[in-house]
Amino acid sequence: MRMMNYSIMRCVSAIAIGILLMVWPETAIIYLVIAIGAMFFLPSLFTIIGYFMKGRQLGMYFPIVSLGSLLFGLWLMVSPAFFVGILMYVLGAVLVFAGVSQIAGLLGARSHATVPFGYYVMPVLILFAGLVVLVNPFAAATVPFIILGISSTAYGISELINVYKFRRKEEKQMPNEIVIEDVTPIEEIPTEVKE
Repeated sequence: MRMMNYSIMRCVSAIAIGILLMVWPETAIIYLVIAIGAMFFLPSLFTIIGYFMKGRQLGMYFPIVSLGSLLFGLWLMVSPAFFVGILMYVLGAVLVFAGVSQIAGLLGARSHATVPFGYYVMPVLILFAGLVVLVNPFAAATVPFIILGISSTAYGISELINVYKFRRKEEKQMPNEIVIEDVTPIEEIPTEVKE
C-alpha cells in the first residue's frame, strides 16, 4: 500500500512540474542557468576554502582554476538571462552555418550526380530553424521546456491511470473477507542450557 502511495505522489509531482514548465518556461530557463551556476560555484568555493584551511600549510599553489570557476558560477547566478541570450544566438548561428553548408554541399554534388529535391528539405529546415532562433532567441529557448512540460504531464497522467488500473485489479484478486480458522499453537520445548 505504501508503494502505491509513493507512485501516486510521483505521478502528481510529474503532472505539477509539467504544468509549471508549460505555463512558465521562461522562468524554468532562468532557474536552469542559475542551477548550472551553482554547480560551478559550490565545488570551487569548497576548493578555495580547503586551500585556506590546509593548502597553505602544505605549500600548495592557490587554485586559480577554482577561482575562475567560482567567478563564472557567480556570474551565471547573478545574470542568467544574459547567458540564455548568448547561448541562443550561438545556437542560431551554428544552425544557420550548418544549413548553408549542407545546401552548398548538395549544390556542389549536383555537378557530379543528380540530387533529388528531397535531399534539400532537411538543410532548408535547419537553416530556417537557425534564422528563427536568431530573430527570437528567448522564445526559441522556451520550446524545449514546453515540450518537456507536456511530456512530464503526459507521463504523470498515464502513470496515474496505470496505478488506478493496478489497484482495481489487485482489489479484485483479494478475497473480500479473510477467515481465520482455529489454530492450535505449537508449544516450544524448552532447551536446557548447558553450563
